[in-house]
Amino acid sequence: MTQSPVRGHALVTGASSGIGAAIAREYAARGMPLVLVARRAERLQALAAELSARVECVVIAADLADPATPARLFEATTSRGLFISTLVNNAGYGVPGRYLSADWKTHADFIQVLMTSVAELTHRYLPAMEAAGHGRILNVASLAGLVPATAGHTLYGATKLWLVRFSESLDLEMKKHGVHVTAVCPGMTYTEFHDVNGMREKVSQLPKGIWLTSAEVAKLAVDAVEAGRPRLITGRTNRLLAALSKYLPDHLASALISSRSKDFRDAD
Repeated sequence: MTQSPVRGHALVTGASSGIGAAIAREYAARGMPLVLVARRAERLQALAAELSARVECVVIAADLADPATPARLFEATTSRGLFISTLVNNAGYGVPGRYLSADWKTHADFIQVLMTSVAELTHRYLPAMEAAGHGRILNVASLAGLVPATAGHTLYGATKLWLVRFSESLDLEMKKHGVHVTAVCPGMTYTEFHDVNGMREKVSQLPKGIWLTSAEVAKLAVDAVEAGRPRLITGRTNRLLAALSKYLPDHLASALISSRSKDFRDAD
């Protein structure tokens, strides 16, 4: 088994499918032992069985919508004597439709998973990285956080913009301690995300050239955090969209995104 040049384990949330599973596979290919976290224990066990020939895999089934989960995760890894040298905050999903189409508990769970748990897990695992003088934190954000807002999925872009800013600020604080923090901002990626939020039929009509596979995103993301890049936008088309959003007048950029938002957002 190839030994990783990076000390410790990589803890990946949302590892049961999509980009999270792809990032786990990418780290396993680089010889890094893993802590796999998600709600679906069966899928985690299947992924661990796939990767255990290469690296050690610890499986922890947990729901990050539960506010007690980050502390339990930290205790579970600490009690095993594991040093989490890489933290991948990937767990996430979308809440389709208008803001008022879902009850507050749905939105509160969403904020807990995509924001609060990220902040808490980072706060808990960061001190050991700082003390060791080495660490990597990879936060899976989205192109949605870098382009103008659209109707529907109201909290999604807002949380992803928060994640980008959080990552950039933390990277500035921690780089002198040997800790790299990166926000990866994928655009359209072949995963189960659009099946879960009911948008598969609509997004399947988008041009094939704007899509990347989850494996492609994972490799780019891991390369970026190892290189110390605080932000990565995956794909040439996505970088163009982000640039247009930044440099076009606000009203033009907003009109451009809003005119096509029905292709990837459900606002009904």
